[in-house]
Amino acid sequence: MIRAFIAIELDRAVLRRIVEATDELKQKISDIRWTPQDNCHLTLKFLGDVDERQIESIGQALERELSLFPRFSINAKGFGVFPDAKKPRVLWVGVEGQPLAALAERVENALAPLGFEQEKRSFTPHLTIGRWRQFKRADKELADVLAKWQERDFTGCAVHEVVLFQSILSPRGAEYRRLMAAQLGDNAAIA
Repeated sequence: MIRAFIAIELDRAVLRRIVEATDELKQKISDIRWTPQDNCHLTLKFLGDVDERQIESIGQALERELSLFPRFSINAKGFGVFPDAKKPRVLWVGVEGQPLAALAERVENALAPLGFEQEKRSFTPHLTIGRWRQFKRADKELADVLAKWQERDFTGCAVHEVVLFQSILSPRGAEYRRLMAAQLGDNAAIA
């Protein structure tokens, strides 16, 4: 069994701008575990534990469903928290792009016949950049910081593939390994 998810990788330049911003935020927000740049991605679907023998059929299903889906652009913009600023658990950067919800729905549709349960929550595109293990105090400063950074624009990038990742957990944190990628607007997948 492997732990797996499906995601979009962002351009390195966009991720570098986000890391530069988080370097500024580190001075203003405490008690947070920051996501390393190499682990920032836009998750379309978390699969959980998957039998390794299913990887090929997952890849084929994604290829069939996404091969005619047009390539498009996304934009990373603003900071926010889940569930709210009074008891935050996740610090995120928002991601905008008209076709994102449709792409996530296509991924869901591709995997449902393989036995993967469809997500019941609505899709909220974001990049997780930090997590609180415990938020120790209600922090008005956090709400003020988020308000000031709400419109921060990290620019955009093209989306041309969807990647199936393996998540390897260790005491040092998670490591993500590309298993395959399904190209948008193209029938080919790259190993």
